Amino acid sequence: MFDMGLPTSTYIKTKRKRYCMSEDESNSEGLMERQTTGEDRVRMTARQLSEPQTANWIASEAGWSHEPTKRVLDRLVDDAILHRDESGTHTTYYPDDRRQAMQEALRLRDSGHTVEELTDRLANMKTQIRDWEDEFGVESPNQLRGTIADESLDGNEEDRRREIAREWEHLQRRIQIVGFAIREWDFLDPTAERGEPRR
Repeated sequence: MFDMGLPTSTYIKTKRKRYCMSEDESNSEGLMERQTTGEDRVRMTARQLSEPQTANWIASEAGWSHEPTKRVLDRLVDDAILHRDESGTHTTYYPDDRRQAMQEALRLRDSGHTVEELTDRLANMKTQIRDWEDEFGVESPNQLRGTIADESLDGNEEDRRREIAREWEHLQRRIQIVGFAIREWDFLDPTAERGEPRR
């Protein structure tokens, strides 16, 4: 797996899907194994969602009953931490991407990295994606997934391409966040004086 030099990515497998988590989120997952309240588990599960999910799904993952789970989720919606989508057959919940992106950008700004280091890592992530594009002759993670239909591929290569597609999507998101942190470097530092040069 490509090392971005940012919070380590760890792939974990839930009951229904596999998704990518940052090191901080993996640490939160460890908390799930220790003694926590039902509300704590719902909050952790909800913050780690990679796609919209129903209250029942979240309750199952958090090991809590439906009604109290729904109350916690509704409070998170009221606090602008989650969004609620009632347009489909079932109501689903998902994190506020803008809020999460801002929080991650702030963590990067406060992590001790210089703007030059983050710029280097941004370039490295983009280089990795270009390498995948050249290797597989595709332009997106889903196009890469489409190559798995090739009957000449063995199981190991299929798994490798699935893993790369997931990492590709993760890098795309990290590129957006790191790029935002770089663009707003001075703004994200509450102690910086206006006009102060970037470190």
